[in-house]
Amino acid sequence: MKRIENCYENLRKSGRKALITFITAGDPGLEATPKLVAELEAGGADIIELGVPFSDPLADGPTIQLASNRALAAGTTLSGILETVARIRENSQVPLVLMSYYNPLYRYGLERLVADAEACGVDGLIVPDLPLEEAAGLRRLAASRLAVIPLAAPTTPPERLEKIVAAGRGFLYYVSVTGITGARTELPADLAAALERVGKIVAGCLPLAVGFGISTPEQAKAVAARADAVIVGSALVKIVARYGASRSGCLELRNKVAELRKALDG
Repeated sequence: MKRIENCYENLRKSGRKALITFITAGDPGLEATPKLVAELEAGGADIIELGVPFSDPLADGPTIQLASNRALAAGTTLSGILETVARIRENSQVPLVLMSYYNPLYRYGLERLVADAEACGVDGLIVPDLPLEEAAGLRRLAASRLAVIPLAAPTTPPERLEKIVAAGRGFLYYVSVTGITGARTELPADLAAALERVGKIVAGCLPLAVGFGISTPEQAKAVAARADAVIVGSALVKIVARYGASRSGCLELRNKVAELRKALDG
């Protein structure tokens, strides 16, 4: 978890914003995941989310749903993902966060999960279908070992948001839209005002990271003006879907991340 904290601290000192990228682990196969992670890091990603494929990804749009299907068809399992993280750690110290629905984690066993995830080098967990009231057990097991990263949405009341922030670690994942994941041509017109309200609540507690729908450098730059981090997923998953981990795909992926990084730094 210290890798996440150190990442944000170093970025804050240099006046920069974090770029968080997402790909589905095991898409197109687990052997490709370390290679793709290396390209994301080389392009300028500060934190990398690895999606744990699930057969019923209710918060995800078609792009990530199809990525989950491909990963499952390739035989990807949670234990295989943890082994892959250990391989990534042989060459990289980039913060790695698993984004998973609760079912795979529960089936694996929460106590075993936390121990194995810490041992292989996972820094945090994002569980989109685990509400605040049901997450106490996982938070207790994770304690200072893994960051259980909370989520909030435009529909989250201020009083509940305060409780979510108080219980969370790592950063707050703010969902920019009331909908599913997926690249969008336009972000909500009221997003800037919403981020200003949320920013006042999280200030001094957790970094504010914004995801869902962000796909272009222009969108990333606009969101970063009112947040500590920008999360980009579907736009990158589309590249993997088209090219896999081929040489051209890796170059395309790195260039896309570099464009986003340049926009944030500019």
